[in-house]
Amino acid sequence: MNTLLLGDPSPSLRWRAAVELEGATDDDDDVKAWQGEIAASPAVRSLLGRLAAAERPQDAGYLLCQLAYLGYRGPELAAAVDAIFSQQQPDGSWSLRPDDDRTAGKPSDGPRFVTMQTVVPLRGIAAAGFATDPRAEHAYEWLLRERLHDGSWPSGPKADLGGPGRPGPPEKEYRRLTRGEGCRSATTGAVACLALHPQRSRSDAARIGVDHLLARETRDESGLGWEVSRLVGLERAMGQLTFYVTVDPAFVLDLASRCGASTDDRQVQALVTWLESRRGPYGLWQHPTHPQLSRWLTFDLETTLRRINRVSLPVDPG
Repeated sequence: MNTLLLGDPSPSLRWRAAVELEGATDDDDDVKAWQGEIAASPAVRSLLGRLAAAERPQDAGYLLCQLAYLGYRGPELAAAVDAIFSQQQPDGSWSLRPDDDRTAGKPSDGPRFVTMQTVVPLRGIAAAGFATDPRAEHAYEWLLRERLHDGSWPSGPKADLGGPGRPGPPEKEYRRLTRGEGCRSATTGAVACLALHPQRSRSDAARIGVDHLLARETRDESGLGWEVSRLVGLERAMGQLTFYVTVDPAFVLDLASRCGASTDDRQVQALVTWLESRRGPYGLWQHPTHPQLSRWLTFDLETTLRRINRVSLPVDPG
C-alpha cells in the first residue's frame, strides 16, 4: 500500500507518506526533492494566490488548513496569520462582519457571535503552526468560555434571540448532536481547533467534545472522506453554521486520535471496525465521490489508525 502512495503524482502525498508512514527524515534526498516540488506545484501556487487575496479571516483560515495539509510551510503562512490576527476582536473571537467596531475596541452591535466565525480562522492558525501564539491562546480561551454546560458548542444565537442571561434557540435537528444540546457543526469545528494544540488536545474540553461526536453511531458512507476532498480542493469549503455539517467518519476518527482517544473506548473501537470493513483491494479505501482521492483518503486513514494504535498500546512498566 505504501508503494502506491509513494508513487502518486502529487509531491505532497509522496512527501507526507514518506515522512509520516515510512519515517523518512528531512535529509533524505527524495524528501528534499519533494519539498521543492510541493512549493512549485500548481495546487500550492493557486492556494497562495487565493490566500494573498483573501479578506475574510474565515476564508484565509481554511486556505491555511489546505496549505498545511499539502505540506507547505513557506513564509506566506506567517504573514497570513498576522493578517488574520489583525481582525481579531478584543475578546479573542472574530466577528461576523469585517466592518465592525473592533478598531475602536468596542463589541459588535450585530449578532453576539457565531462559533464558526472563530473556529475556522483558529484552526487555520493552528494548522500553520501558531497554536501557542498568545493571540491564538486568547481565541482558545474565548472558545472555552462559549461552551454549553454539557461541554458542546452552540452554533451561536442571533441578535434578537439569546444573549447574556437569555437562552439561545434550540439547534436545528439536522445539525443537533445526538446526545448533546449543542450544534454538531460548531462542536466539530471547536474540536478541530483543540486537536491541533500541543496541550489543549488532551484537555477535558477536547475529550468531552470528541465524546459528543462519537455518540453518533450511524455511519454515512457517502460522507467518508468529505474533509479530505475539501482539503485537497475537489469540494468547496463553504457554509456558515453548516461548515462542518457533513458527518465524515474519517474526520471524526482523525480528531479523536489527535485528542488521545484509544480503542479502549467502545465507540472508537466500533468506528475503527466499521472503517476497516470498508478497506478495499491492496489496502486502499475508495472515496465514494472522487475515485482519484482513494490514495489521499487511504493515507489519511492509515495515519489516523497508526495514531490510535500508538495510544492503545499497553505501557511497558520496565
